[in-house]
Amino acid sequence: MRTIRLVVEYDGTEFHGLQYQPELRTVAGELQRALTLLMREPIVVAAAGRTDAGVHATAQVVSLHTAGGFPLRRLVPALNAVLPHDLCTREAEEMPPAFSARFSARERHYRYVILNRPERPALLRSRVHHAWHPIDVEVFNGVARSVLGERDFRAFCGVLPEQGATVRTLRELRAERRGETIVIAVRGDGFLHRMVRILIGTLVEMAQGRRDPAEMAAILASRDRRRAGYTAPAAGLYFAGATYEDRTILVEPI
Repeated sequence: MRTIRLVVEYDGTEFHGLQYQPELRTVAGELQRALTLLMREPIVVAAAGRTDAGVHATAQVVSLHTAGGFPLRRLVPALNAVLPHDLCTREAEEMPPAFSARFSARERHYRYVILNRPERPALLRSRVHHAWHPIDVEVFNGVARSVLGERDFRAFCGVLPEQGATVRTLRELRAERRGETIVIAVRGDGFLHRMVRILIGTLVEMAQGRRDPAEMAAILASRDRRRAGYTAPAAGLYFAGATYEDRTILVEPI
């Protein structure tokens, strides 16, 4: 049995998320269909991180097991020939049998892109979050630093996990302005449902002067989703890569 690691990118606009759903178009569904066709055996994939409907990926990491002998050097071009236009494979490599894209990942990397200008976008409407009111990046980063580390992020969770705690370790949350665009780097060991988008929505409200930055500690302590800010739109979020024992896979969206 062979274990293969793929790195894929996709435009999430027309997908109902990553996770396989038999009645809906998903990233995993399209990957499994293409891999099963090429390898002539049922293939199930595991991913480094789930993404919701509308969320994109520049470097989603996927693992699969196969008993077949499909040549590795041909896998990327062969997959890209049968995958849909909004999903492609960037690389493929053989891994040790115990490797799992999900369970072997030490950190996940996200990027969030905000277009911060008065005028709404036409060309980038499905690729960025348009926030027309000015965002103070210094305020954003000042509050963001206060939530780094191991914390209970229950207040920033959309749907609570069926099992397990809501404590996660957030190692990076930092915004950088590039003209009228703001790119936010997020890195941690794992994330709750919509945690990145709710954190960013809350920080944007504070950085726009619509919410007192001093509230952040109380929001965290409350463990109450109703105390946090809005959920930033899926269009601005990108799964940008993951860190493993052998390497960090990371691709910037812009």
